[in-house]
Amino acid sequence: MSSATTTTTSAAPRRATLTDPGYQAFVVLRVGFTVAPILFGLDKFANLLVDWPVYLAPWIDDLVPGSAQAAMHAVGVVEIVAGLVVALAPRFGGWLVAGWLAGIIVNLLTIPGHYDIALRDFGLLLAAVALARLAQRYHGARPTR
Repeated sequence: MSSATTTTTSAAPRRATLTDPGYQAFVVLRVGFTVAPILFGLDKFANLLVDWPVYLAPWIDDLVPGSAQAAMHAVGVVEIVAGLVVALAPRFGGWLVAGWLAGIIVNLLTIPGHYDIALRDFGLLLAAVALARLAQRYHGARPTR
């Protein structure tokens, strides 16, 4: 009988956490910034979504050794790692993704005709910062079963 009381008592905080709009936003951003970087990172090796080397600024291509496609492979690895870091440590991962997006924005602003994508990535950067801040707020607040 005390088991039922314990379950009821522990269910109330869990339910409160799950219905908190801030926590829900945190979960949505965490899942999104885990899955998207991993998928886009994997696609850097397959070029199914787009021809990724086109999005590498010529001045960066001149700085890095190897081909633009090889640079995109390195980018893909970084993106996969960033997605995994968000999954495991979102307080740090949110800032990592925000910094990575800042670098992407600088790259895109130096390629004529890619300003719209840079603007979109700025919106994603803001969302990554929101994830990092929400992760700080909800650190350790993960509902238990």
